[in-house]
Amino acid sequence: MIRVAVADDQQLIRGGFRSLLDSEPDLEVVGEAGSGTEAVSLVRATRPDVILMDIRMPDGDGLWATEQITADPELAATRIVIVTTFELDEYVGRAIRAGASGFLVKDTEPVELIRAVRVVAGGDALLSPGVTRRLLERVSRDLTEAPDPALLEPLTAREREVLALVGEGLTNDEIGTRLFLSPLTAKTHVSRIMTKLAARDRVRLVVIAYETGLVAPGRAGA
Repeated sequence: MIRVAVADDQQLIRGGFRSLLDSEPDLEVVGEAGSGTEAVSLVRATRPDVILMDIRMPDGDGLWATEQITADPELAATRIVIVTTFELDEYVGRAIRAGASGFLVKDTEPVELIRAVRVVAGGDALLSPGVTRRLLERVSRDLTEAPDPALLEPLTAREREVLALVGEGLTNDEIGTRLFLSPLTAKTHVSRIMTKLAARDRVRLVVIAYETGLVAPGRAGA
């Protein structure tokens, strides 16, 4: 059973998400929050697998709440999906850097929202269609320090190849095709890389690929 929390300042939206998620046999909503502070307290009290987090909320917005949750080692198992009406690069970039594992807009189809919860709970990352390319470009623009290749020292040569392709936005299937690996082998490489680099999820790997200079600006999606 995947345990889900919902944080949104509109009760109607929280209720809609609850009804949608609770109707699935493998999903259970364990609590709701109407502000950033309430969201952090809710996660600490219930330890959900996934929390759907609105951005614009009172008493600490969703980005602040995301930072508080990801900074607490005891809450490392909780994945955060930002759900908002504002599909803006500024919010996407800040949400990812704050530690979010996914980003969806509120007009996402119900089936896609349900899939997002399952995908993120399984350890993968998810972004709305069209967001990934802009995220990669924004990450490269936002870098203010020189790349630090030393961060990649724990990785084997093959793992660096895989990380570079993750940084370009490729899926496990696409990585397997590019490197002549099975999708399962590609997924295993990605999991090992995440462990070695202490990355919460795939989105963090994208950021690391840019921060270390493994992927250069302009290569995203190449």
